[in-house]
Amino acid sequence: MLRRRLCSLLSSSILISSFKPNPTLQPLRLIQCQCPILAPKIPVVFEGIRAYSLLSLNDLRDKVPRKQKTRKGRGIGSGKGKTAGRGHKGQRARGSGKLGFEGGQTPLRRRLPKRGFKNPFSLTFQPVGLGKIAKLINAGKIDSSELITMKTLKDTGAIGKQIKDGVRLMGRGAEQIKWPIHLEISRVTVRAKEAVEAAGGSVRRVYYNKLGFRALLKPEWFEKKGRLLPKAARPPPKQRDKIDSIGRLPAPTKPIPFSVEEKEEASSSSA
Repeated sequence: MLRRRLCSLLSSSILISSFKPNPTLQPLRLIQCQCPILAPKIPVVFEGIRAYSLLSLNDLRDKVPRKQKTRKGRGIGSGKGKTAGRGHKGQRARGSGKLGFEGGQTPLRRRLPKRGFKNPFSLTFQPVGLGKIAKLINAGKIDSSELITMKTLKDTGAIGKQIKDGVRLMGRGAEQIKWPIHLEISRVTVRAKEAVEAAGGSVRRVYYNKLGFRALLKPEWFEKKGRLLPKAARPPPKQRDKIDSIGRLPAPTKPIPFSVEEKEEASSSSA
């Protein structure tokens, strides 16, 4: 690159020195060449010509050292040509090796000890205390005369937006409940249920699957997509003894009174 620029500089300087100005035109001022190498060959140059620099913008580099990427398979002169560092023949040379395969010996994933397990049937419920519900009722955000559902709790900010498997009603702040309230919730503790029933209210444990939760919490999503609300799903066999009924869609506004049989089953399960 430097050689090409020197050649272009010499050729342009020679052309300038051989140029003869026209006497009819305005005379151009000439100056003596100060370069010790080019002075014997080029006696004069034009003052108006910009000094040619051997450095251009594409040659600028910062001082931060950078290791260039190794280009494999680009000729034997690079040192990584031909086999590209893979050696001759074999499974690894052909690129068909299995991930984690160590040539037949026991791989690392089997040599390391295993601890614990993850229960695939575990459920994650978002807790909400009776004290928070009472605080929202006193603030006027929740109407205690209507049914309080999980959608009501989400819209008023009592629980977060991410409800994975449901909501669990806790007994924190149970002494603040002094009026009857009716709730439909996924799970409820013994203390919370006793506090609500002592005030003249009721708590019903309902079941929703993931699609049912979306229809309960975001019914506008189905309207936007032009779809109908899905039917409420039945609970799996392992959860039938932990719920009172199937959830209703869309979000209900009035509670369902418990029958005598349901009350007996609830009392026997709590005992």
